[in-house]
Amino acid sequence: MRMKAMKKLLTALLFTPLMALANGPEVNLDKAPVSTEPAALQNGAKLFVNYCLNCHGASYMRYNRLKEIGLSEDLIKDNLMFTADKIGEPMRIAMQRDEAKVWFGAAPPDLTVIARSRASEVGSGADWLYSYLRGFYRDDKRPTGWNNVVFENVGMPHVLYELQGEQVAHIEEKDDGHGGKHKEIHLELAKPGKMSKDEYDKATADLVSYLVWMGEPMAETRKAVGKGVLAFLGVLFVLSYLLKKNYWRDVH
Repeated sequence: MRMKAMKKLLTALLFTPLMALANGPEVNLDKAPVSTEPAALQNGAKLFVNYCLNCHGASYMRYNRLKEIGLSEDLIKDNLMFTADKIGEPMRIAMQRDEAKVWFGAAPPDLTVIARSRASEVGSGADWLYSYLRGFYRDDKRPTGWNNVVFENVGMPHVLYELQGEQVAHIEEKDDGHGGKHKEIHLELAKPGKMSKDEYDKATADLVSYLVWMGEPMAETRKAVGKGVLAFLGVLFVLSYLLKKNYWRDVH
């Protein structure tokens, strides 16, 4: 009995995701124009605090680290701290997890390392987030009234719809060439938002850039140190080779 139960569990774990992928829409992720410029990261931080931090926490990021992207302590306190009293506190939310499960069906995930956790074989975590934030469309069958091209049947509503506007989906089923079918979804802007398409794309790119930075604030420093180490090893190799050549000169 235990062996049969184990087989059923392994079958569900291995094949259910594959069946969902086969029947779900075909997703092509757009390349995210990730930036490390302070202005882009600051705008991304503003969007994150105003639109994401209501439901999603970033409990492994402290407000004072925002000084690393060029923000002063006063700017952080006056414009970005709505759920904390001290600048050294983590970016937590007031909503309780059990309440979130009732409202949304599942507790919204912490976003501190979301850009790293969403990396896959079809694209980086930044590409996934960039496509996701631009992939919402109206769907009256969903409890929130929204669906998403990248994350089908998502429980999250489109919190940026005032900026982007409302998109509608044109869904077409096509043969996948292996006896099955897949859905192709084409989005059309039915109701404009406060931003033009280019402005919204830039805003989401800044937000994604901030999420990428938040997942590893020391990334640029690490890369700079790595380049320095490689340069040092290169010089050391040349010196070692010359020393070896000089040492063995009389032998050869």
